[in-house]
Amino acid sequence: MTSAPEAAEPPVPSPYEPRDGVPEVITDAGRLATYADLLAHGTGPLALDAERASGYRYSQRAYLIQLRREGAGTALIDPIEVPDLTPVNDATAGVEWILHAATQDLSCLAEVGLRPSALFDTELAGRLLGRERVSLGALVMSELGHVLEKGHGANDWSVRPLNAAQLRYAALDVELLVELRNVMYAELVDAGKWEYARQEFEALLSFVPRDRGDEAWRRTSGIHRVRKPRDLAVARALWLRRDEIARQRDIAVGRILPDAAILAAVQAHPVSIDALGALKEFSGRGAKRYLNRWWSAITEAQALPAGELPLSSLPSSGPPQPRSWADRDPAAFARLEAARAAVSAVAEGLGMPVENLLSPDAVRRVCWEPPSPVDEHSVGAILAELGARQWQIEATAGLLAEAIITAETPEVTSE
Repeated sequence: MTSAPEAAEPPVPSPYEPRDGVPEVITDAGRLATYADLLAHGTGPLALDAERASGYRYSQRAYLIQLRREGAGTALIDPIEVPDLTPVNDATAGVEWILHAATQDLSCLAEVGLRPSALFDTELAGRLLGRERVSLGALVMSELGHVLEKGHGANDWSVRPLNAAQLRYAALDVELLVELRNVMYAELVDAGKWEYARQEFEALLSFVPRDRGDEAWRRTSGIHRVRKPRDLAVARALWLRRDEIARQRDIAVGRILPDAAILAAVQAHPVSIDALGALKEFSGRGAKRYLNRWWSAITEAQALPAGELPLSSLPSSGPPQPRSWADRDPAAFARLEAARAAVSAVAEGLGMPVENLLSPDAVRRVCWEPPSPVDEHSVGAILAELGARQWQIEATAGLLAEAIITAETPEVTSE
């Protein structure tokens, strides 16, 4: 008796190849105007992407911009050589733009005059559809069955000239965005989620990155372990000096001085510049190069009068961290637990991450200071003030009100 042959493994798709080859990079206004004219006479949405050098540069500017539209083909534009791309913006007024993870690119695109009037975000569409992996490569594979080349996304795109492999990788990022958008649009419609997506995409048009503010230094990795005001002053001084140098040289802050070095200097309490330089965290080139400036920042912080030292913690304008609720306000903690369970159940039913249904911060704020009276309308008004979209309010305001009321209603026990 012979055994049945094993089922053959399905063939692995080969990496997708550009249909029209890799275009030459546009580096002058004349060629940009020619391509803008092609865009104006093209059809359908416009696919865009931008390559930055986040791990290498302080700024978040774009160092290459990729575009593709039916009838115009693919273009790679060097925004360093051609910093004004308003001709592209004018040529595509009213056209839907397709971006992947739009919040990462909208700011750098705006710096060169590119501002969409309509938008489709394929990453956000993937989240609303409940896809486990929402990178561009993963979605192209799951939705279209193609494999995109990997390996150049973390490159230093500020270096010139860009090599052929980088340009090919960049062109592929917009090659299939239109097809991906069309497939995902149909899936959103079939799932009854297109209206959710439409409202989310519309909200992205007014996206503004969060202002780092004057207390951005408090986000230094490990700073939570520093409690004394004088030590916090040293951490702040080093952070600000690093930020100044990084901005002046346009180099990523971690390449100037890593967060670990700031924390090491704070904890070691060096008594001289030689003691500072002897710390292993200060062995890197950037740390050693600016050793005098690090030491001057430390000595200036140590000389500050007590009234100028930073507070151990900032007064909170919102609710405290949930881990403290059970002790500080058991009733609020009960409301939060009930609300979280209710929102999670709805998110699971809709097949999407809970944070896309409603931001955790909005849930916390409603539960910490609920309106009076508690009802769907009053809770919905708070959510609207916090920036929730109408579909989110309709999906969650009523259940949040019910959860809060239930949590606050004493249980009646029978004797």
